Amino acid sequence: MLTQSRTIKDFMTANPLTVMSMDSVETVLNCLEEQHISGLPVVDEVGKVVGIVSEADLLFKERPIRLPLYLMFLGGVIYLEPLDHFLQQLRKCLGLTVQDVMTPHPMTIAPDAPISQAADLMLTQRINRLPVVDETGKLIGIVTRNDLLRALQ
Repeated sequence: MLTQSRTIKDFMTANPLTVMSMDSVETVLNCLEEQHISGLPVVDEVGKVVGIVSEADLLFKERPIRLPLYLMFLGGVIYLEPLDHFLQQLRKCLGLTVQDVMTPHPMTIAPDAPISQAADLMLTQRINRLPVVDETGKLIGIVTRNDLLRALQ
């Protein structure tokens, strides 16, 4: 069991590689391949976390676009699901920049949080990495599932 006394800062990777929202998808692909990692935090000009881009976000580009369900009624179209989902899917599929494909507003964690909290978040939210931020929201590290497994040893 992960003990409460051990904190995120004990197992996080400090000063992780990052990308910015206007970087190209090609830049991300090259970085992931060269560094043998599966995702990167996206930061703004002052280092605050604005998103996460992962292999899953990039694989989305290869997924076929699913049109929204609709019903034709009296010469009009009634959409049976929100068009926002379709537009987001289309943007990810056609995206050329990080901001097009990233997951915005990711969950983050504080460096003094117990590692059990990170484990709980990763399992319940089905995420593989958590950006570690200071009290101003600035990125100071990242903790991954692999880091938590290391904590179990």
